[in-house]
Amino acid sequence: MIILYGFGEGFGLPEISPFVTKTEVQLKMAGLPYRKEFALPDSSPKGQMPYIDDAGMKVADSTFIRGHIERKYGFDFDAGLDTAERAQAWAIERMIEHHIYWAMVGARWVDPENFAKGPAHFFDGAPEHLRREIREGARTRVAENYRISGLGRHAPDESVELAVRSLSALSVLLGDKPCLMGERPCGTDATAFGALAGLLTPFFESPLRHRAEQFGNLVAYVDRMMARYYPEHAGLRSDVAAA
Repeated sequence: MIILYGFGEGFGLPEISPFVTKTEVQLKMAGLPYRKEFALPDSSPKGQMPYIDDAGMKVADSTFIRGHIERKYGFDFDAGLDTAERAQAWAIERMIEHHIYWAMVGARWVDPENFAKGPAHFFDGAPEHLRREIREGARTRVAENYRISGLGRHAPDESVELAVRSLSALSVLLGDKPCLMGERPCGTDATAFGALAGLLTPFFESPLRHRAEQFGNLVAYVDRMMARYYPEHAGLRSDVAAA
């Protein structure tokens, strides 16, 4: 059985990490049995989450995990898509992972109130005399990666406007379809769901979240995907918002 290593439930989400969510949803799409276990990034072969252990073979990075599933198990996540549609799906995925995702990171880690409410607690288990140093060191590293991504070089309102342009593009591409590329979900839907669910969770207060909520079809899309792949968490966003 495949072992998926991730962070687990939190922030009003069934999984804290959008990339772990992506892989977990793709495992569900492929109908592969798996067991999920908690792990930290330093245990991963690439120092990042997620990674899997498939009969002793460790594969890290969600994109390479997808490739492993396709090669070993013969599952085509983009079945039914023609060459142009597959290219479009790849381009959409890159926009999500290299733009929308980093906007979410900024909202979680750079905003001091959101950091204190959420990511700061990742380090609660560290020795008390080292906890603050470890916590601030991790935040500094993430903030630097956010800056390197490009969004972190701008004023907060400018970063939000850039991210909203990508959300608007995604909203237009989705339109009134059930899934990004049509009637049935493809691999990129797992990516989109993970990032959008992380951005839209009411657990974090941010201008970007409020702007994202204005795209009604994206909000409805997240709710549909949640009900499909995490039915036990359907309606969780509403519950968090009311708390």
